[in-house]
Amino acid sequence: MHEEVDRSIAAEFGLLEEHVGTLVSRLEECRKENDLLRSELATLQNILRSCKLPGTGSVSMSGQGAELTHADKLRVKQKLVLILQKIEMELRTNRNL
Repeated sequence: MHEEVDRSIAAEFGLLEEHVGTLVSRLEECRKENDLLRSELATLQNILRSCKLPGTGSVSMSGQGAELTHADKLRVKQKLVLILQKIEMELRTNRNL
């Protein structure tokens, strides 16, 4: 009787170890992905910071981009800022989970 209980406990511990191992590997994958996303976010932030609005010494655009007005460019920049803020909030939310 004790041998059956011991085998059952050993099997349950084995299963538990397997699940813990799986969770640890998934956590490591999530951390790597999170680091990659942070790096991409930093790159996007740097790109956004380097964007210049008209009249601030930016290079004139040719072709289709030249048709954008100052207000259009400002709206695009504001949308980019909102997107970056949403990405940051999402990263913070996922980090706290």
